Amino acid sequence: MQNRFAEPMSRLIEELRKLPGIGTKSAQRLAFHILRSPAEDAAALALAIQELKQHLRLCSVCNNITDVDPCTYCTNPTRDHRVVCVLEEPTNIASIEKTRTYNGVYHILHGTLSPVNGVGPEQLRIANLLTRVLTTPDHAPDLPHNQPIEEIILATSPTTEGEATAAYLAHELRRARRDLRVTRIATGVPAGSDIEYADEVTMSRAMEGRREL
Repeated sequence: MQNRFAEPMSRLIEELRKLPGIGTKSAQRLAFHILRSPAEDAAALALAIQELKQHLRLCSVCNNITDVDPCTYCTNPTRDHRVVCVLEEPTNIASIEKTRTYNGVYHILHGTLSPVNGVGPEQLRIANLLTRVLTTPDHAPDLPHNQPIEEIILATSPTTEGEATAAYLAHELRRARRDLRVTRIATGVPAGSDIEYADEVTMSRAMEGRREL
């Protein structure tokens, strides 16, 4: 069937369709909005995307998305670097921060275990978490995160995959360091839901009610 749109428009629609939550009609609306926008707006959008890819990276310590390495959480001397909250995605940090009750640091896994989808421990950022818990002050004397870690809070979402990931991490962390305190956030976050959408009261109760694993 002959394409209804000119090649540049079809190409843009196809690229926009690759974005999460964007179907064909939404992609078409966005493409025509960009077409109707002033040239400088389109150029600014293109430049923002280019700079995003060029300047953002993963923090070498916690795997958060950052433009400086280590990130601002890992280098902040006012945070408690003895406590590490393990999260699935960088977007989950905002859910923890808005509670204003947590002042530790973070570790981002970038996903959860999902054998059905081919996601195993090797596909997640688990190796450098185990390295962090084994790091002594002598290994990084110039950074705040050189303090020995005393507690790991497993704050993966209470989904089947999130629970399986937490159980796996608890086992591996205890095997790495028997003296390490490993806790799991409480059920203030409803089972089967995504932690990213938890409100601050729910998230506060979950953090306060965390338990030993």
